[in-house]
Amino acid sequence: MEMFKIRVQEAIQSLKIFSSKGVLIIFHDDADGLCSAAITKAALEREGYQTRMFCLEKLYSEVVTDLHSKAEQIIFYVDIGSAHADSISEANQNRNLTIILDHHDPKPASDPKVFDLNLEHYGFKGETDFSGATCCYLFAQTLNPQNIELAPLALVGSCEIPEGFQSLNKTVLEEALKNGLLQPKGKSFEIVKFQTRIDRLFSMLQVLGAVGYYEGGPTLGVKTCLEGGINEVKAKVEALEERRKTVNRRVLAKLYREGLKETGHVQWFDVGDAYRSMGTKVIGQFCSFLSYQRRLVKPYKYLFGFVDVPQEIPGWGKLKEKFAKASVRVPKPLQASIKTGKALGAVELLLRASTGFGIADGHQYAANVVLPIEKKETLIEEAERVCESFIKPLERNA
Repeated sequence: MEMFKIRVQEAIQSLKIFSSKGVLIIFHDDADGLCSAAITKAALEREGYQTRMFCLEKLYSEVVTDLHSKAEQIIFYVDIGSAHADSISEANQNRNLTIILDHHDPKPASDPKVFDLNLEHYGFKGETDFSGATCCYLFAQTLNPQNIELAPLALVGSCEIPEGFQSLNKTVLEEALKNGLLQPKGKSFEIVKFQTRIDRLFSMLQVLGAVGYYEGGPTLGVKTCLEGGINEVKAKVEALEERRKTVNRRVLAKLYREGLKETGHVQWFDVGDAYRSMGTKVIGQFCSFLSYQRRLVKPYKYLFGFVDVPQEIPGWGKLKEKFAKASVRVPKPLQASIKTGKALGAVELLLRASTGFGIADGHQYAANVVLPIEKKETLIEEAERVCESFIKPLERNA
């Protein structure tokens, strides 16, 4: 933590001496991303900065190049960015102060004006020890101790970690309880200020950000994080969730009728534009659910789900190229093989399989890649080739 704190202080010093007071905050569209954006926005505005928000599902090179084409900007990437710190550095070319607060597996930043403060650089694990929101909170608390009031949002974002609050997240939880910001509520904790459980807020943000991506859901989610009004957004969340469930049921029924396509180590399906009008994050959420359907999913094969990517990026414009997204989930039995080094983690598999044509990031058991729409079969072929060259013999179901 000492080395992390030193690096954070360096970034803050660079921030304070920078001439501009305007900040662009780029954030991911899941609950962790929305909480990360809310924490960063509140902390920076407390110091007198003017913030602009931009929710981006994926760091498309076309968009990143455009955002960094101007000079003398302050740009924050929160819950997104670390996996592409190398390409961000290349696009930035020493023009803008860029601070990344993330927990996804990182790539090295080469630009001295790009500060990647991901705690994975300091021995912690983004899959278990901290979330993107926790990284943002630790930065915010260093910036100003008054930002301790934002601790509950770090824990809301951290609800995405299945193992519960461990390591850095446990420390944040203890601080929040000690300062009366949270109180135990059943098996969860209630945010005293909003009188709502952190798991409930997490679930609502997951829907607002992903399902509501094309209709202002992320902005509404950030506002809810900072101002409350849970009951006011309840109807919106329920309508979005019902829309997603309708498509989920349709897709699931088709998969039970037709089954998944398979190779030796990979199983996959393609929904095309079934989730049109929703953010592509929904395919990852569906894959997570599907990975537990033992009648349908082979436990020792990686699960790939493809969805078409709409070309329109809210708040930016239209992408020139047509893309698809593949989300990958690792069924529980295969996770054990990854832990023992007998199989590749999901993100490493995608990085190797999509070399030269994909934009991949994520974690050991959950990852995704955006690729040209005509490269879907190539990705499956390359993933199988990578597995064949790496994976040791695994126990297979009959």
